[in-house]
Amino acid sequence: MRKYFSIVLVLVSLNMFAQIKQRSSVLDNGNRLSTEQNQMNSNKDDKGFDDKKSVAKDSVAPIADYKIISFQNDTISVDTTLSLKKYYAMNYLRKDEFGLLPFANEGQTYNVLNYGGRKNNVLPSMGFTAKQFNYLQVEDINYYSAPTPYTDLFYRSVSKQGQILDAFVTLNTSENLNFFVGYKGMRSLGKYINQLSSTGNFKLGSSYISDNKRYFLRTHLVVQDIMNQENGGITDLANFESSEAPYDKRDQLNVYFRDVETMLKGKRLFVNHQYQLNSSKSNGILLTHEFIYEDKFFNYSQPAANAGGIVGEPLRFGDYFKSEIDNKTRYFQLNNKVGAAYQSELLGRFEFFTEFLKYNYSYRSIAIIDDKLIPNRLEKNITLVGGKYTYHKNQWKGTLLVSNSLGDDDTSNIEADLRYHWNSQVQIDFGFQKLNKNPDLNYQLYQSDYVNYNWYNEFNNEKITQFTASATTPWLNISAKYEIINDKIYFSNTATALNAEGMPKQLFIKPTQYDGTINYLSVQANKDLHIGKWGFDNTILYQKVDQSSNVLNVPEIVLRSTLYYTDAFFDKALKFQTGVTVNYFSSYYGNDYNPLIGDFYVQDQRKIGNYPVIDYFINLKVRTARIYLKAEHFNSSMTGYNFYSAPNYPYRDFMIRFGLVWNFFT
Repeated sequence: MRKYFSIVLVLVSLNMFAQIKQRSSVLDNGNRLSTEQNQMNSNKDDKGFDDKKSVAKDSVAPIADYKIISFQNDTISVDTTLSLKKYYAMNYLRKDEFGLLPFANEGQTYNVLNYGGRKNNVLPSMGFTAKQFNYLQVEDINYYSAPTPYTDLFYRSVSKQGQILDAFVTLNTSENLNFFVGYKGMRSLGKYINQLSSTGNFKLGSSYISDNKRYFLRTHLVVQDIMNQENGGITDLANFESSEAPYDKRDQLNVYFRDVETMLKGKRLFVNHQYQLNSSKSNGILLTHEFIYEDKFFNYSQPAANAGGIVGEPLRFGDYFKSEIDNKTRYFQLNNKVGAAYQSELLGRFEFFTEFLKYNYSYRSIAIIDDKLIPNRLEKNITLVGGKYTYHKNQWKGTLLVSNSLGDDDTSNIEADLRYHWNSQVQIDFGFQKLNKNPDLNYQLYQSDYVNYNWYNEFNNEKITQFTASATTPWLNISAKYEIINDKIYFSNTATALNAEGMPKQLFIKPTQYDGTINYLSVQANKDLHIGKWGFDNTILYQKVDQSSNVLNVPEIVLRSTLYYTDAFFDKALKFQTGVTVNYFSSYYGNDYNPLIGDFYVQDQRKIGNYPVIDYFINLKVRTARIYLKAEHFNSSMTGYNFYSAPNYPYRDFMIRFGLVWNFFT
């Protein structure tokens, strides 16, 4: 990954040098942004003070011309304001983490509090989902249009011995052709034994549209690695909850493993393009093509399986075939999607497609355990045929997608979305999905040097029906989701022996299919109140699950409240924001994490939650630099050491964070 980081640093350095040299001579041109353009660039979700006039001075060209285009073709302008929205995204993932519960060290996994926040995938994935929160998927890559080179630099401090640095630059060589390159690197030692995290995400991409608007291309290449030392959690919860010396020093707490390391590594090439056969602007006939090549692996290594753990108790993962554990799961996929479309200004866009997916999920050899054959690979070709209709006119935008597999896969998907813009401040959305999908591959097949972690299953397809609705208004932002789940597949622990603290002595995790129906409901509301220079932002999530067994466990209430004050000094050259944020979720049987399978499993022995996390922050903005200072979880020693991210994984202690985001426009 160092070579990718070097490439980005060279490009960013050259860009910054050019910008510093040219800044004084072009600043007057940057002030040309009109009041009308400023109004167009305002963000209805922005929770900071109104500094739209100062945004005009941030960039050389009008700020509205620096565009970010998502995979779904939603377009926004680059935002250099100082706001709560930006503050909430000042973290390892660089997005709002509401509904996600991070583990103690950066670069580790997250426990999911908001079950309704995830997206249902039509085709089966590799699995190992706990390792992939920072793994950039196809839909996570944005595309850009910039009248001048645009640079984004991000820095944030970590728990111990390391930092997060994200460097990104994009430029248009012409009005129609854009290139971008970026690298995010992170290293953090952590405060507990065997907790080092080291990750890297390199991305390189381009977008192009021909002069006659008939040919369109988007492509990217990503190379990623996510390495974690895994300690399996602490062994003595009482020592942590007392936090008396010497256990107030977290590296004095015993953990299950001192030599385990996991690695998720992958690379992907993505190409999406289309060509219009005729020259009509109002009625176009198009050919479309999307291509994905992805190759990745997950590796669990442990030099000594009989080391660590608790003296006098059995080994955490049970018996093994050999003491040096080295489990490597390989995955390869090739996806081709070809189609034809008719696009009309009057009728909308009609598209028909055929999608071919080939995957290979494999291990080095077959295994025979208790006279049961465990194959070494899952290899399959899946063909989907379908159609999509899109209508976008005036205040209305709607899509309808229908696809179905050929052969015996029985995969099908129906999606419908409808959006209505009442005006610039009011938007209403409705959604529906009915999905029948194959299970993720790690549920079907897994091989390990541990005896109890070998399986080969043929599960029924999971069936999901969901309804969504949301409204964005000046008075309240509210959304709701209702989901019906049948044949849900999950991981559970088959070992039943418990220790004195009521926790399992061993973990024999197996995939299980629930033969009942699960009904899930969530309602989320947000409101930001302003009185003068004071603001009070509140987000609350309510969840309810109807099920006969504890399969889908979620907290009933998740809450975030921020009281803040904003001002500007030195003729508004310095923007200032300070406040206090309280995060809370009600107690529930939170899923536990198992590093051997890189995933979470369902448990009902110990509840987590019902503790507040209070942060104090100061945010500053000088020109295009935003500076963040945060006292994170400063109440940790006041409200008791009963805070956990998973049943035996403590949440973060009090620490001081420093962060910086600096944008440059040449």
